[in-house]
Amino acid sequence: MKLKHPYELLTISGQRCTFILLLILTLTILAALNCFDTHLKTNAAPNGILSYEFAGNLPAAQSMIKSWGKQGQIYAGLSLGLDYLFLIVYAGAIALGCVLLSEKLSEKFAFARIAGAVLAWGLIIAALLDALENYALIKILLGSTEGFWLTIAWFCAAPKFILVGFGLIYLTIGAMLTFFIKK
Repeated sequence: MKLKHPYELLTISGQRCTFILLLILTLTILAALNCFDTHLKTNAAPNGILSYEFAGNLPAAQSMIKSWGKQGQIYAGLSLGLDYLFLIVYAGAIALGCVLLSEKLSEKFAFARIAGAVLAWGLIIAALLDALENYALIKILLGSTEGFWLTIAWFCAAPKFILVGFGLIYLTIGAMLTFFIKK
């Protein structure tokens, strides 16, 4: 039995068009998020929003929020809000990229189709983790003093980045294989 991926209902042509659209949106939103992030890099948050995602404890997170000032806090809120759209487009782009690449690779490597489908589902899980992480970070940004929100954020961010990393590694290695291996 063939493992189905989340984009089975789309034709190959539809998958390709959707991938291109999602890739363009991913790069556009990423550029906007990077612009917001320049306002969030302080001594307390040297890596901007990434520092906040992995703050780990309430005093560290509160120190970052305070270091941003009112304007920086607005940028942080905008960044977290825009990330709800970003998580849909980046997860979709990477997942569809894995699916499309797995079709090409499966001609030479039998496991490629299964790996692409597993990674596509993994990227959907990553997007859900990202959404929960954002919610937790927004709660702290809005003044919650419940430290468990940071624990939730950390335990969502870590596997999210791992899943995204696996997807990007698959795309990188797969692209190199399709380039260097002739039919």
